[in-house]
Amino acid sequence: MNRLMQKYQETVKPSLIKEYGYTSPMQAPKLEKIVINFGVGDAIADPKALEEAVEELTIISGQKPVITKAKKSIANFKLREGMAIGCKVTLRGERMYEFFDKLVNISLPRVRDFRGVSTTAFDGRGNYTLGVREQLIFPEINFDKVNKVRGMDIVIVTTARTNQEAFTLLKEMGMPFAK
Repeated sequence: MNRLMQKYQETVKPSLIKEYGYTSPMQAPKLEKIVINFGVGDAIADPKALEEAVEELTIISGQKPVITKAKKSIANFKLREGMAIGCKVTLRGERMYEFFDKLVNISLPRVRDFRGVSTTAFDGRGNYTLGVREQLIFPEINFDKVNKVRGMDIVIVTTARTNQEAFTLLKEMGMPFAK
């Protein structure tokens, strides 16, 4: 069993039940999935850029990503419907907890001038979105092999009903929120 999974079961869940007064342990919010999205705008001109992004995302997440395609044509961007413009991966279960652990304890502290993540990035339904400017903060990425620094979106989906519940859950799990 993963270290973070164990922490959730033994300390986080009981404290959430106590704080919010849930009648059943199943009501306690938990992490449902984490979606990591790489938007590769250069893929229109350079298809090789998408291959590199897919490779990097595979290394970071430990799972093969799905290539995302454009839903609409946008003439100004020379983009046609159906063109590959990025990749994403959805993590659940053990892999999700491993990635969250790595993100919170290793990767985020490596960000330059890091003072904590925003407390306002909740969507109103208990989900949290985090933007990362460069993929180099992950220890698996070899600095010398990176051709282009890319950002990514990390969406943490929880079963919490409100932002406050989700905030408490993530804080207990070790998310470094800004003060």
